[in-house]
Amino acid sequence: MVTKQLPDAIAAFVDKVAAPAAVMSGRSAGSRFRSLNTRRSALAGALLAAAAYNYYRSKRGGSTVQGVQKTTEDSDAPVKIDRQQVKVAVDKKFLANLRYIWNICVPSWRSKTIGILALHTAFLILRTYLSVVVARLDGRLVRDLVAADARSFGKGLLYWFAVAVPATYTNSMIRYLQSKLSIALRTSLTKHVHELYMDNNTYYKAINLDNRIDGADQLITTDINRFCTALASLYSNLGKPVLDMIIFNYQLGRTIGSAGMWGLFGNYLVTATILRAATPAFGKLAAIEAKLEGDFRTAHSRLITNAEEIAFYHGAPMEKSILTRTYYRLIKHINHIYRIRIAYNMFEDFIIKYSWSAIGLLIASIPVFFPELAGVRSKREALRLAELQAQGGADADAAIAQINRKTGSRTKDFITNKRLMVSLADAGGRIMYSYKELNELAGYTYRVYNMLRVLQDLHDDKFVDTGNVNAKGHYSLERIEGKFEYGFDGIQFVKAPVVTPNGDTVLVPELSFETRPGQHLMITGPNGAGKTSILRTLAGLWPLFRGTIKRPESSLSEIMYIPQRPYLAIGTLREQIIYPHSVAQMRAAGKTDADLLAILEKVYLAYIPSREGGLDAVKEWKDVFSGGEKQRVQLARLFYHHPRFAVLDEATSAVSNDVEALLYSGAKDEGITVITISHRPSLFKYHQYLLSVGQGASGTEWTFERIGEEGVRVGVEAEIKLLEEKLRDVENLRSRLKDINSELNLQIGTGQKGARRNLV
Repeated sequence: MVTKQLPDAIAAFVDKVAAPAAVMSGRSAGSRFRSLNTRRSALAGALLAAAAYNYYRSKRGGSTVQGVQKTTEDSDAPVKIDRQQVKVAVDKKFLANLRYIWNICVPSWRSKTIGILALHTAFLILRTYLSVVVARLDGRLVRDLVAADARSFGKGLLYWFAVAVPATYTNSMIRYLQSKLSIALRTSLTKHVHELYMDNNTYYKAINLDNRIDGADQLITTDINRFCTALASLYSNLGKPVLDMIIFNYQLGRTIGSAGMWGLFGNYLVTATILRAATPAFGKLAAIEAKLEGDFRTAHSRLITNAEEIAFYHGAPMEKSILTRTYYRLIKHINHIYRIRIAYNMFEDFIIKYSWSAIGLLIASIPVFFPELAGVRSKREALRLAELQAQGGADADAAIAQINRKTGSRTKDFITNKRLMVSLADAGGRIMYSYKELNELAGYTYRVYNMLRVLQDLHDDKFVDTGNVNAKGHYSLERIEGKFEYGFDGIQFVKAPVVTPNGDTVLVPELSFETRPGQHLMITGPNGAGKTSILRTLAGLWPLFRGTIKRPESSLSEIMYIPQRPYLAIGTLREQIIYPHSVAQMRAAGKTDADLLAILEKVYLAYIPSREGGLDAVKEWKDVFSGGEKQRVQLARLFYHHPRFAVLDEATSAVSNDVEALLYSGAKDEGITVITISHRPSLFKYHQYLLSVGQGASGTEWTFERIGEEGVRVGVEAEIKLLEEKLRDVENLRSRLKDINSELNLQIGTGQKGARRNLV
């Protein structure tokens, strides 16, 4: 296997570069036995180092932040999130959540991410390999310098520069591939989220129906980026040190022996225990920081969305205080993290840098002060020096040369071991540092995992009852029993209640009516009675808790909804008319720009292209169009898509009466069945049926009548009679006003004109 042959390959290369020219004539049985012991000690050291790391990252106390109360294996039931008492820790649950996200990022072994990861791993191995070579070359240079061997020293410098070229290229590629890995992970994850978020109205459900996650925009844009960056850097910052520890332990085992290896293990165990006990809950801190960042971002988003309303109210001082409060709440937490890191970083640096360096120097001195405990490489070098001494004789020059050789050999071994120990200490330090990064990754993992699971649940129409149900508990998001039947030639409600999504307000207990093609329907009622809620239920935006709704298929050619607030997309003027179609879809449908100009003329916007620079003009259209123009652009979309049914929610409130009449007549002439939500009696004449909601003492009753029937006429006449009675009572009100003025000595509304102004 490659994993077993790699240390031998490294050792062979290092021996070829740095070993003396003298070659042993043969290996005795004793030397083979010592080599076997060395390999065993090196393997033991590597296993012990791994055990120390596993012990260090064992489960520790968690923190109370938003988390998931559900195992990954239980994928059928919707995930439940407890915002009060859920632990974030580096434990089995974290690994399960991370594995869930990883399977999304890397769905198969043929993924592009696997290629980047494999190449990244290859460069990490190459860098470790070159680190060993540099350590051996460093020892050789110092040895030749002490021995005053200029020729060998010059040759060593040439080797040094020869190694520098691949070493610098390797370091650059590692940083590049780490960035590429982060981008690849983010791309896969974002693509998956967009597929869930923008399908089956999941984005609407996440904002309006389900409150298990807050700030979906923050999670998708910022938290996913932080998670992928942390995961990619953790692989580099953790994979390289682990590889370094295995290979460096093997190399050191050949020099310092098993005693030194046990000393290293003891050092790992003690420092890991101390640091584990002293490490703050960085996972909790990272998760809280991400949430506070989201709150600050949301505050600014609210300001942008409601800028006009805030300006009318002169609400800048209040909004400024909100922004300042959310910002300082975030900064207070960040400063708290910085204060924690001051003491922790001091303690961590002292343990890892200085304590480990001192222990490393002690262990590196074993071959010098305790040669009997040294490894096979040191003993082999001592044996070679003894043979040279026996060959040199007893003259003074030979003695001096022997002393120089011993000094150079010891210096070389010490420098090499010291460099390996420093690299080993750095690798161990990075592993210890990575635990802090692992805690932060745990915080990001919980937030991203929560988002992914909730979006998947909402995409599959799985909801969680948040406790906001009515007193009787009739309606709950976890018990949606209603059903939709598509393909019906008309619209029919069969005992379908209209209820707010969390089930706490019943607007219409049981609604039953039917309208067929050509039967234009008007829905009216007081504010808050549930007119628009009927539209939301029909469109499937709100849950249908019970009953049945029969309707056409969900396509723009069958039924189209025109909301009360106009929406203008980013793009050209042409794309405003054909929304949500693309230009390619428009061409495929056989439509041309001439057709669009004809549609604009039909909705009395023929002047718009010349005023704005043509159909290819790109502007911030919500700021360009007036209120009436925005509504007529929406009606232009209606004539472009030409559906069989059109549901208009106050879609002509900003349009003049004469233009409104022409628009309704044009829609009816083109065979579009219109369902209008409005409270204006002037629209009655364009419809044949009237659905009135918000009736009765409770405000939850409804009536469905044909316009022109006796009930509708009686209702209109009753309203006219009520207005006439109020007008007849004007004189009584004026008399009462005079009495109040005389009693309170006030002069309010004196005179006929003033009284009328105050009464109105």
